Amino acid sequence: MLLAFTLSIIAMTAIVALRYLATSGAFAMLTARVRPGYHAGLRKQIRREIGWSLVSAAIFGIPAGIVAFGWDRFGWTLIYRDWTAYPLWYLPLSVLIYLFAHDTWFYWTHRWMHRPRVFRVAHAVHHASRPPTAWAAMSFHPIEALTGAVIIPFLVFLVPIHIAMLGVVLAVMTVMGVTNHMGWEMFPRWLVRSPLGGWIITASHHQLHHERYLCNYGLYFRFWDRLCKTDRGLSQSFPR
Repeated sequence: MLLAFTLSIIAMTAIVALRYLATSGAFAMLTARVRPGYHAGLRKQIRREIGWSLVSAAIFGIPAGIVAFGWDRFGWTLIYRDWTAYPLWYLPLSVLIYLFAHDTWFYWTHRWMHRPRVFRVAHAVHHASRPPTAWAAMSFHPIEALTGAVIIPFLVFLVPIHIAMLGVVLAVMTVMGVTNHMGWEMFPRWLVRSPLGGWIITASHHQLHHERYLCNYGLYFRFWDRLCKTDRGLSQSFPR
């Protein structure tokens, strides 16, 4: 059992690391194609981002591996496989519940990370990326990585979710984390500036956080930023 437990943690760490490398690598290649030379001279920064991100992958892999082991061996969590266990309308709803809960956790922990002492100790690692690149999505100090690593494993004990929908949540988390740090806007202006774009975070919104720091704290949605009056709109400093 100890061997299976250890292998579960190793496997989840490897999955998180490979997911990061594949997604960030793909969007870094896209950046090189559509914005040639945009990140020229950032090789040292990118190496640092990858190094911190792989450390973060190990931290994310530990709670994920524990939960995966317990779910498979003992039926821990409310993750289910049977498509008929809940109504079909609950499938997309569960995704939205997870994303909103994650966004809520992220917003408030992110604001906490900007308290001066916490920022100096931990969050400054992430903001050392100037400008952020596609490789910066998981470039965290271990303290910050730990705050991000626990929320999804915690939610699976509280909110039922189909294993496939959990995969959707993780895919959205990975892709949005990467694309919001690319330093350029991949979505068309009409979408970013539409009523829908006014509630969803893209690179234009998160880039302003990296420019001004004390604003635009959200991860997926602008709900908490708007409610708490920390939304300062969109960055105008880079090409769409």
